[in-house]
Amino acid sequence: MQYYGNLALQEERKPSQPTPRQRGQQAPQLRRRSIPVGEKLLYMLTVMVLVAVSSLVIYRYASLYQLNREIQLTSIQYEETVQQSKELQREVEKLRDPNHIQEKALQLGLQPQGGQPITLSPSDGSESEASGTAKP
Repeated sequence: MQYYGNLALQEERKPSQPTPRQRGQQAPQLRRRSIPVGEKLLYMLTVMVLVAVSSLVIYRYASLYQLNREIQLTSIQYEETVQQSKELQREVEKLRDPNHIQEKALQLGLQPQGGQPITLSPSDGSESEASGTAKP
């Protein structure tokens, strides 16, 4: 019966029994060949080169990160300085306003004169004259 297409018609096979080994005989062990010293050195050199290159790349990324952080801090300081400059410029404009000067003078107890304003002019001597006032 040589028909193998159907399992129902397939012949039963006899299980093959392993040959019992004698007590003194052991299974042969395969000896692994060790890697030659030159090849070991080559592998170690390759690993060292990879470690050095990866260390260099990590160092460069760290320095780029530090430089980027410094740039961010500098831009923040610049923006703060610009904002402070704008505030100071508004304060200067406010202090230059003649109405504000007049209000501040009144608060400090200065009285406005009804006539011409007093102007001082530099003179060639030790005397200083004020126009609109009497000499003592």
